[in-house]
Formats: sequence, C-alpha cells, structure tokens
Amino acid sequence: MSDPQTPPNEVPADPAPPGEAAPPATPEPSAEARLAEMADAYLRAKAEAENARRRAEEEVAKARKFAVEGFAESLLPVKDSLEAAIARPDATPEQTLEGVHATLRQLSSALERNKVTEINPAVAAKFDPHQHQAIGVVPAAQEPNTVVSVLQKGYLIADRVLRPALVMVAGPQ
Repeated sequence: MSDPQTPPNEVPADPAPPGEAAPPATPEPSAEARLAEMADAYLRAKAEAENARRRAEEEVAKARKFAVEGFAESLLPVKDSLEAAIARPDATPEQTLEGVHATLRQLSSALERNKVTEINPAVAAKFDPHQHQAIGVVPAAQEPNTVVSVLQKGYLIADRVLRPALVMVAGPQ
C-alpha cells in the first residue's frame, strides 16, 4: 500500500541516507504534558512577578526611611556651629554676630544643596496666590494686587511650596 500523499509512481524518500541511522522521532507532547509545562511556566512567572513586587516595595520603604539622610547630614555643621557659640559665653557681641552670620551662611548653603529655595517677592511684584499668602490689603501708591511688603519669606522645595511668603498686598485706590 502506498502513502496517500506520495504519487503512485514515486517511491517515498528514505528518511536517512544509506548507512546512517534515522534521527529519533520526536513524539508530539501529549496535551497533559503541555498543560503541565504551561502550568509550571505560569507558576514561575507568577513567582518572579511577586519577587519583583516585593523587591520594589522594600526599595520604596528604604527610600522613605532614609530620604532625609542627606538633608540631616547637611544640617549637622549648622548644629555644630550653634553648639560652639553656646560653649563660648565670654565671646564679644561682635564675635557672636560674626558667628551668627557664618552659621546663617552654613544653613543657607545646606538648604540650597537640598533644593530648598526662598520665596522673597520684590516690592511691586505681582501677587501670586500659589506662592504668596496675603495677610492684608493696604492702600498703596502702586498697582493693585501687587506686593507692598514681605512679612515673612516663603520657601520652595524642588518647585513645590513648602511655606508661602506672607505679604501685604496693594488694594484698589
């Protein structure tokens, strides 16, 4: 009987040349074997995803825990300077004032390194409710809705308002 796909006058090709063994036939995996393989792959992928999620959560927790570390480290010299000033009760007022100015420079530098910047609007600057808090409206010889005076500087941390500047605003005349 001939192979239904082989024409009747042709002889089917030998799977291996003469003198060589035929390659072993790879049986099709059964449906159960394929199912077991796919279930195993699914479980491995699920475990890998769970491990990645857990590692990400641990990294976020660590980042939150130590986020303030750099900021605190930059403030330590300021604390040291203040403690040194207290330890010198015999300092003259000029020496104390010089030390206070040096400590303020240290503090300003530490804040700047940590992206904390001042909000100190100039007189006659347009009032910005996103960065300024109006304490009062006063009659002034300048354009309405502009800053007359700054009562307290505000601060930004990385472009986000930490504390708005407290200002007096010019009212209508």
